[in-house]
Amino acid sequence: MEYSRSDHRASSRLLVGAVVLLCLCAAASGQGQLSCNYYKASCPNLDSIVQARVSAAMKAEARMGASLLRLHFHDCFVNGCDGSILLDGPDSEKLALPNLNSVRGYEVIDAIKADLETACPGVVSCADVVAYAAKYGVLLSGGPDYDVRLGRKDGPVANQSGANSNLPSPFNSITVITQKFKDVGLSTKDVVVLSGAHTIGRSRCVLFRSRLANFSATDSVDPTLDSALASSLQQLCSGGDGNQTADLDAGSADAFDNHYYKNLLANKGLLSSDQGLFSSPDGVNATRALVQAYSANSQRFLYDFGVSMVRMGNIPSPNASAGQIRTKCSAVN
Repeated sequence: MEYSRSDHRASSRLLVGAVVLLCLCAAASGQGQLSCNYYKASCPNLDSIVQARVSAAMKAEARMGASLLRLHFHDCFVNGCDGSILLDGPDSEKLALPNLNSVRGYEVIDAIKADLETACPGVVSCADVVAYAAKYGVLLSGGPDYDVRLGRKDGPVANQSGANSNLPSPFNSITVITQKFKDVGLSTKDVVVLSGAHTIGRSRCVLFRSRLANFSATDSVDPTLDSALASSLQQLCSGGDGNQTADLDAGSADAFDNHYYKNLLANKGLLSSDQGLFSSPDGVNATRALVQAYSANSQRFLYDFGVSMVRMGNIPSPNASAGQIRTKCSAVN
């Protein structure tokens, strides 16, 4: 499967994303030394294979870029970046509440892995496939071109309880979310930067409808939610099962840019955890200034996003010593 440079949309997005190029290729992690060139000799077609599959998936559905990015995030916050989110079974992280009927893109990862097993069998880990697919999900949405450090091993076990407890929730306060980031070695700045991933993608009504009615004893609707947006969302979610979806970044849903932060300044953050970065009492001192800075400077956001993605990709796995290269991403060898 080959990527065609004649695809104008994908090519233009590549050019936009290429504004930011990070050369941060080597780092120690809990899995040993990660390197951008880890597969240069053992699987030289890795980049073209991943790019082709992600490009095809995003041509079919632009939202898939956001889904692949979220898949990487949800993998790294549980057992480190070890591909444990891909495992099936009774303890599968796919069945955890933050992931069930929510995390998507597994079929894209499986397609990439199948191509890689043909090109270079037994070489590339599923964890690295997830990380690399997220990079192209960002890049082909117009985001930064950051270097992906590679060389992870696949974890031997899933951790459903960890997924339920460790993943930041849209219902968490900024204080709780910040602590969950610190628990995996990330900073308050990383909270604000990686929340900017919500510049693309959609969210289900079940995750924000608590802001739309019976919000508190004094307010029917969350007072930090723009009234016109609230009215529109009430119409969307009324009478449904909670699975209707709205753009996370109203007005710029498919473009990877700093519009998300501009929306927060206008009380148009969809999730409580988004708007809280600018409006909540516990976010004022820690995160508000960064939201303002990124709303005013797109290039700063794009650069910092690439840096934070590399930092997140370095979250170590406690099971690294038992790691393997899975033949099939949904099952241990």
